[in-house]
Amino acid sequence: MNNPRISLVLPLLFTLHCAPNLAAQAAPDHALLRRVDGHYNHLRTLRARYTEHYTGMGLDRTESGTLTLKKPGLMRWSYDSPSGKLFVLDGKYAWFYTPGDAQVSRAPAKQLDDLRSPLRLLLGHTQLGKELEQIATEPDGANFRITGVPKGMAQRVHLLTLVVDASGAIERMKLEETDGATTEFTFTGIEEEIALPPSEFIFTPPPGIPIVEAQPPI
Repeated sequence: MNNPRISLVLPLLFTLHCAPNLAAQAAPDHALLRRVDGHYNHLRTLRARYTEHYTGMGLDRTESGTLTLKKPGLMRWSYDSPSGKLFVLDGKYAWFYTPGDAQVSRAPAKQLDDLRSPLRLLLGHTQLGKELEQIATEPDGANFRITGVPKGMAQRVHLLTLVVDASGAIERMKLEETDGATTEFTFTGIEEEIALPPSEFIFTPPPGIPIVEAQPPI
């Protein structure tokens, strides 16, 4: 089964010790981080179109679909390319299924080891300054770029990059993995604070398809 792999080292340590002036210039923009935190801490629901570009393991793949989020703890990636592919986080389990697969994969949400995990920050109380290490910020045209490593994922994630607009909304996200694989998401048509029925986050396995209790494949 093909799983989407999402993309979030900054060599600042030497700079911090040896060049205080440069270190001061490279300090993260805490006001920007607070703006992103504030944007998502007050947000209850979100729907957006996404395009996912993955490179690694000999693959170069582009997929697309619709992402929906609802607090607390609900997430759905509904793919239209490839059609019918699904990732659903229902608050208790994470479900993975692609039409034609011989099984459905299910993993406890609390044990989820998946590269979508950085976006789960948006489903709780966001504090980027505490949830990311080695944080740096810089302008990116009319937007802003935030980079860091999600805590607890350093063995798998080399760098997370978030590109946010002036309001703090995420427009792009890139995850660079330690094995060299990269996944980049672009979000468009973002709708916030919309009505999302509970049925959006319920996954019912197709009849006759067995459920495998396992962590998502890496």
